[in-house]
Amino acid sequence: MTQTTSSAPPAATTSPAIGAPATTGAPPLAFRQGRWIDGWNPEDTAQWESQGRSIARRNLNWSIFAEFLGFVVWQLWSIVVVALPQAGFDLTTGEIFWLISIPSLVGATLRIPYSFVVAKFGGRNWTIVSAALLLLPTLAMVFCLSNPETPFPMLLGAAALAGFGGGNFASSMSNITFFYPQREKGWALGLNAAGGNLGASVAQFVVPIVITIGAGASVNLPIAGWIWIPFILVAMFGAARYMNNLSNAKADFSGSAAALREPHLWLLALLYIGTFGSFIGFASVFPKLIADQFPDFSTIAVGGASVSLAFMGALVGSLARPYGGRLADRFGGARITMLAFASMALVTVAVLLTLPLGQFWLFLALFLVLFASAGIGNGSTYRMVPVVFAVRGGGTGDVSTQRKAAAALGLISAIGAYGGFLIPQALNLSFQSTGAYGAAFVGFIAAYVVLLVLTWAVYVRSGRLSAHKI
Repeated sequence: MTQTTSSAPPAATTSPAIGAPATTGAPPLAFRQGRWIDGWNPEDTAQWESQGRSIARRNLNWSIFAEFLGFVVWQLWSIVVVALPQAGFDLTTGEIFWLISIPSLVGATLRIPYSFVVAKFGGRNWTIVSAALLLLPTLAMVFCLSNPETPFPMLLGAAALAGFGGGNFASSMSNITFFYPQREKGWALGLNAAGGNLGASVAQFVVPIVITIGAGASVNLPIAGWIWIPFILVAMFGAARYMNNLSNAKADFSGSAAALREPHLWLLALLYIGTFGSFIGFASVFPKLIADQFPDFSTIAVGGASVSLAFMGALVGSLARPYGGRLADRFGGARITMLAFASMALVTVAVLLTLPLGQFWLFLALFLVLFASAGIGNGSTYRMVPVVFAVRGGGTGDVSTQRKAAAALGLISAIGAYGGFLIPQALNLSFQSTGAYGAAFVGFIAAYVVLLVLTWAVYVRSGRLSAHKI
């Protein structure tokens, strides 16, 4: 059906009243079947103030909820693997690390195509589909964890399906960027990202409780998947009922191709692996590290349930991210990113030196500082991207430069997520080779130092770039 009907008031098609905000002459909004909107232009002040803001906020709210669930599902296997031996599963350390890391590998890879699907299918339509896809990993988890005899390849396949949750970030961010004007885009995208990241923390807090409450000396692992299914159904309903598709949302393949030819995209992606990759990688592996190094503190009994303190890492990292962006606005993203890498390197040295002491609370405090540093680095590195591309484009801020920067943000978010695979696998390699995790921590320290030097050499030492407070 192609006929359009507008739900805007009749006055929207006439000259604005005296004293109304100025308009750029955009056509009035038209609403079509399937919740499509024609004529969307958030830069038009009159349209934004009269209808656009409320529509954008409604779409943002449901986008945050759907992305939140995506992060929850993405992290589920990193939580339940700690309880697999107690439930009767016989797995090697290497197999457990593969169950932790495979969702990040799949999720990072899916972020690339997910960046473009909103323009093809519509943001509302794809949110319904991407939320529905979360039913696959949750139901697969329920099925596989119901039987301790489930073979490892089947467990690995179910864990790989959790990667659908990681892909949701790219489509969600891509969708919301079309709804907001340039002056409010950073805040909206920051809320969207932070709301999603919090899903990792909430899952790490809730799952250990629900799988142990009323289970006595055992655990009820399938409920780790069951509990999220009603929320996924709510997200599907909310997206279908309250979200919208924008007809002017177009995939920017040429912008992506141009961004891929820009050397700074790859440099910034490397920095983002160090910041966001560390956040999501350590968030995934933190429950396992606590269980291995401090088994008495893996969970804390509270009434008839068990609580894991691992959720605090992802929580601190998520809450620190907006402050990284704010500090970058004031002092420059490169300088804040340097400080983040310096802090991450020093804290990792402290972890390495104090681990033999067996002091859990010291270990936890150091890791919380590490998560906070990574979170701040997430925000500051992400803020660097549009500034670097603007400087590379001559500082004009023209449409071509903005398109390249927007495409680069999506690609960098995808590449950075591979850190969620690399960190668990580095720890696995260290354990398989030496029987301990020390070698991996040494490698992390070296990587943070290299990234710090790289940030200084390219973005701080260079007079032209540092003059723009990158």
